[in-house]
Amino acid sequence: MSHSPDSHSLLSASSQLNLMEVDSIDDKEFDIPQVDTPPTLESILNELEDEEEPFVLEDTCILNTDNMDAHSCETSSLASSDSGDPTHLKRKRTVDMSSTVHGCVLRHSLLKGISAQIVSAADKVDAGLPTAITVSGVIAVGTSHGLALVFDANQALRLCLGTKTTGAEFGAVSALSINHDCSRLLCGFAKGQITMWDLANGKLLRTITDAHPPGTAILHVKFTDDPTIAVCNDSGGSVFELAFRRVMGMRSCDSRCLFSGSKGEVCCIEPLRSPPDFRDHPITHYSLLAMASLTKILVIGLKPSLKVWMTFPYNKSDPSSVPQLAWQFVAVQKMVNPVLAFCKGDTVHFLLVKKEESGTIHVIKQRQFQLSCDIISLSWINSRTLVLVDSHEKLHVVDRPSQEVLETLDLEQVQLVYNSRHFKSLATGGNVSQALALVGEKACYQSVSSYSGQIVYLGTKSAHIMTLRNWRERIDCLMKQEHFVEALSLAWSFHEGAAKAVVGLYGDSLKRKAVVSDKMIEILFQFAEHALKKCPEQGKIQVMEQHFQDVVPVLVDYCLLLQRADLLFNQLYSRLVENMVAKAVFLESLESYIVADRVGHLTPAIMRDLLDHYHSNGMMDSLERCIVHLDVTSLDIQQVVQVCWENQLYDAMIYVFNSGTNDYITPMEKLFAVIGPTLKEGRSLTDENVVMGNKLLVYISCCLAGRAYPLGDIPEDLVVQVKNQVFDFLIRLHSADSSEEEEVFPFIRTLLHFDTREFLNVLAMTFEDFKNDKQALEYQQRIVDILLQVMVDNPDFTPSQVGGLFTFLARQLAKPDNTLFVNRKLFDQVLEFLCCPDDDSRHTERQQVLLELLQVGGVVQFNEERLLMLAEKAKFYQICEFLYEKNHQYDMIIDCYLKDPLRKWEIFNYIHNLLSMPGYSNEEKQRVKSKVLKHIKDVVTLDPSKSADLVLFHFTTEVQQIISELQDDQLLFNFLNCLLESREGPHSGSILPQEGDLHELLLDLMCRFAPDQLLSFLHTSQHYRLEEAIQITQKHHCNEATAYLLETKGDVHGAFAVLLETLKETLCALTAESDRGAKDRRCDEDEAVRAESMLMKLKESVNDIIVFCHRSCQGLDQKQREVLWFPLLDTMMASQKQVKGLNAKHTSDVLKELTMKVLNAMSSFISLPAIIQQILQDPVYGKGKLAEIQGLILGMLDTFNYEQTLLETTTNLLNYDLHWSLAHLRAAVTRGLHPRQDCCNICLQQYKRRQDAAEEIIVFSCGHLYHLQCLQQKDCVWGCASELQRQWRCYKCSAIHGGRVGPSTEPKRGRSTSLAQTHVTSARQDTGASALRKKVFAEATLDLQQEQSWDEIRCLYRGPSRLSILSEVSHCHEKTGSLFSVQPGTESFQLKLSPPPLFEE
Repeated sequence: MSHSPDSHSLLSASSQLNLMEVDSIDDKEFDIPQVDTPPTLESILNELEDEEEPFVLEDTCILNTDNMDAHSCETSSLASSDSGDPTHLKRKRTVDMSSTVHGCVLRHSLLKGISAQIVSAADKVDAGLPTAITVSGVIAVGTSHGLALVFDANQALRLCLGTKTTGAEFGAVSALSINHDCSRLLCGFAKGQITMWDLANGKLLRTITDAHPPGTAILHVKFTDDPTIAVCNDSGGSVFELAFRRVMGMRSCDSRCLFSGSKGEVCCIEPLRSPPDFRDHPITHYSLLAMASLTKILVIGLKPSLKVWMTFPYNKSDPSSVPQLAWQFVAVQKMVNPVLAFCKGDTVHFLLVKKEESGTIHVIKQRQFQLSCDIISLSWINSRTLVLVDSHEKLHVVDRPSQEVLETLDLEQVQLVYNSRHFKSLATGGNVSQALALVGEKACYQSVSSYSGQIVYLGTKSAHIMTLRNWRERIDCLMKQEHFVEALSLAWSFHEGAAKAVVGLYGDSLKRKAVVSDKMIEILFQFAEHALKKCPEQGKIQVMEQHFQDVVPVLVDYCLLLQRADLLFNQLYSRLVENMVAKAVFLESLESYIVADRVGHLTPAIMRDLLDHYHSNGMMDSLERCIVHLDVTSLDIQQVVQVCWENQLYDAMIYVFNSGTNDYITPMEKLFAVIGPTLKEGRSLTDENVVMGNKLLVYISCCLAGRAYPLGDIPEDLVVQVKNQVFDFLIRLHSADSSEEEEVFPFIRTLLHFDTREFLNVLAMTFEDFKNDKQALEYQQRIVDILLQVMVDNPDFTPSQVGGLFTFLARQLAKPDNTLFVNRKLFDQVLEFLCCPDDDSRHTERQQVLLELLQVGGVVQFNEERLLMLAEKAKFYQICEFLYEKNHQYDMIIDCYLKDPLRKWEIFNYIHNLLSMPGYSNEEKQRVKSKVLKHIKDVVTLDPSKSADLVLFHFTTEVQQIISELQDDQLLFNFLNCLLESREGPHSGSILPQEGDLHELLLDLMCRFAPDQLLSFLHTSQHYRLEEAIQITQKHHCNEATAYLLETKGDVHGAFAVLLETLKETLCALTAESDRGAKDRRCDEDEAVRAESMLMKLKESVNDIIVFCHRSCQGLDQKQREVLWFPLLDTMMASQKQVKGLNAKHTSDVLKELTMKVLNAMSSFISLPAIIQQILQDPVYGKGKLAEIQGLILGMLDTFNYEQTLLETTTNLLNYDLHWSLAHLRAAVTRGLHPRQDCCNICLQQYKRRQDAAEEIIVFSCGHLYHLQCLQQKDCVWGCASELQRQWRCYKCSAIHGGRVGPSTEPKRGRSTSLAQTHVTSARQDTGASALRKKVFAEATLDLQQEQSWDEIRCLYRGPSRLSILSEVSHCHEKTGSLFSVQPGTESFQLKLSPPPLFEE
């Protein structure tokens, strides 16, 4: 990583560094002159850089509240966002509390003075490249030529320790350490020496050469809290304690080995050094030392005696990962104790170390965290924050409590110095282990040093310091980049105590919030000014709107969060109002805050602007939503009411009247004035009127219930007053501006006409609250009287409305604390009105109203006999059912269901539930059963299927009675079909009396009404008697069913005779149709369709009889088969001579095709000579010429030729496949074997090990060669134990494929077993001659593996033959004129067969 120093000036050398947050310097802008002559080292050392910020080493404790946020909350957040990337925000900016902005957490500064002097020292005095750095009260930098440069806090060079002569002797400085009072400096060297220097005068105090084994480099040297004790770690992996003594003016050093590298190489050590505030901490008395080896972490105590307190092994990690250690005092549960952070790879672990009262050290594992990178440096910057560097030289700032990465920086430009040369100990000959050298590739221990909240990094030409920015700097950094939204988010996290790595906020919570609030107000003003300045002056209005939508909501959000609405509505709004687009966006953005009740009061000016803007842009819905949430004192009531009324903003209008003037009546008057005339004239309401009426009902309901409209509650002192005002308004005799034609009680009439039911519901809810309020009870009675006066005997109201009124009254009267008085005669009057038989209108509605009235019960008592009579006259069957059920006359309800056209299908559920459920007496159930049986015909007519289910459940003993009641045969068939079908299905457990008779009765009816279902029924049903069923089907001439039954009986010939008779009838009908067509000499479309239908029927008949013959021939002899097939063939051939007419040719072709189908089918059972003889004996062909049967004969010959060719081809193919397989198998078995090498694959010696002894070897087909003795030792034999029958397997291949080699019961297949195991014997034939190599074939028989291969070949040909497969395929494409299908182009017929199987050679 190191490079030669730049030969140019120090200015050019330092300007090469691209440092964060340092803008590139323009020479012309700052008028920087060109440097012709490089400055000297002395001039640089004596030059004062007034413009440069001095480097100050704070001598304060890490836990000092000056350096950290003591009140920060441990809140987790999302991934840290780049300080200048606003892309995570929405298009319309709002404050997203879930995301956290951290900004620029670290201040990265170049130590210009030290960097310049490092470069100058390398160039001018040949000090060499920097190799190590340490920081305490001063900074010390070691070089590759053995020098140590010491700088003070102002970066001035105070001491240059050592000479190039000692550098040449000791090598490069490989480690540095300063004690806590900055009086001593320890230098470790690449060749193993250690020197101690007095920093006060630069005097060399000690040169230690014998502290550790020679020939190893010093990797670490560290002072402990005790200035007389230090520890060092060399490249041999050992750790030594150095005890400094001074006796009688003589300085000495005693060395003690703490850890030997032979037990595991240590590559990192870290003593616990306490800050000044914790020098008296009890843990310091143990002088703890942490050591990291390549495999584990150790924590030991040097005092009072050497003791190991803890060991912690690493998890699995990359061997090249660098172990890291870092101590820090941390406050945990109000106690401050040291925490050791360590890592190797990507996971950082934390160990809390505390002293118990017993005096022992207790180590507690804390929560770990993981990064997706390989960590090469680990440092604490305060007690809550760590700084990590990964192998890509990326620096990560991590908050330990939340495990959140706050910032990531790139250190590539630093050109970090690595300590690889010292870990490899190149200066002493490189005598280190490979593991330590591998870790050293990424080791940079001596390039990073932390002290008091500052971390220094050493580069090849520069030094850099990292410190935490204070909170103002972090905000200002974002502001400088014009990231105002992120700056506000960061500031708010400071305000709420949720920020991480906070520096510079002091005092209690209130004081801190006040300071941050002032800063946020400053940011808000700058953000507003910036937005107005950056607004595009030209372009689309949408672009300008989007610009301000990214700004204005953010301003509003933070002003409200800070509770500074005055700032928002005065100063900020006065600036935004200068831009019309900004003003519009501001006013529109207020809606969401007003609706969410975050803004309740607006200034009059803003309210006026808001009203004008929303009104002019047609945003009426938004305006209404805002008005009902605003404080009414900020509204111009007259203007708002006018705007609301003109734009139908009724909610807002009501709110303004209620809240602004406590007027709850005027809104109702205005709404009644709109919908009243429309309802009075009987016109249909518009959608707007309906909305208005619904609002009116809800408003009245809210007023009477004590709730404000549209939200909130009426003030408690006004609730009773408002309720009385509303009642007084509703019961007014006339409206304020009434005319002479106006009817009394206009407001109640209007509400009743608008929605009677809902108005009565409003009254019902209101009456619920009337308990002991005398005045309210008076209003209640008054309203009820008015309702009766208005609605009874008024034709303007429907029965439903009148019934709703009386239902409402009945419910009120039924209450136990009722005080209402209603004339009972009115209920009788309404009963007559609802049950008027002459009025057919609204029948269902009137019945439902009366039913509701009856269900209320209570005081509503009617004469039931009279009511039942009226209900029957009016056909109110639900009313009748209600009364019957009340009197337990359940059988009468059956009549109600049967008479009710709307509910008669529900009778089945009613009957089933009543007969199934408990709670009904047997007498009641029996009466219901009798009623059902009485009306069974009507019930079955309704739904035969449900009737059958009902019978199976409840009427199984009455089946015969039911059948006798069903006189209609069609109805009986439908019922029995459903009954017995259900019997076969889910109700198979139920038992029916005389079940066989029922099935035969159904069979008889099915022959008449559904003959197409016969066969299906006969197949599924098992309850009919065979003989009776045959008689039934014969009586109705159902031949197919008869044939099936005869076949079932075993009468094959009888069944065949029936099927043949059916075929003959079909052929007769076909020939008769052709005769008719021949006489008429015309063929219209209907006749053609009829002829085609008859041909389809004929094909089905022929197919059925062929299938029957196939099925029946299996158990018959030759003569019995001929008795079946020959009559069928005769019938088909005889029919061909009788076809005449215009379609004779088509019909004849179909008959020939069917005849050939018969011949194809019978050829499987009847010999061909017998078939030909039968054809020639037929009287039709006996007197004719041979030409008439030529087609049949040629077809049979073609079939023979095809079968012969197919058989020969298949035989040849099988023979060829068998020959090919055997030939290849023989070739594989008998071929020679060629070993891959001439040595045994087990002992790795030449196959001929001794010249004077014959030794048997075995060669496998895989090419591996073994001595027989070696294979026997590895137990690679299986099979028989005899020498000749012994079977071997390849040791190497078996080990690869099967793991461990050993005896197995079943050998594995594969190339590891030889196809021809060959024993080769090597013998010496002549003692004086060279060794002869001769291979003798000892065995050439098939082993078990080869036999398995042969069995597999034979298995390839098991199963169906290719001939049978091809024959099966041929049947799928039968063609007229041949016994087997011949594809087009028979002469070039080719078989498409699969290729022969392949074998591995």
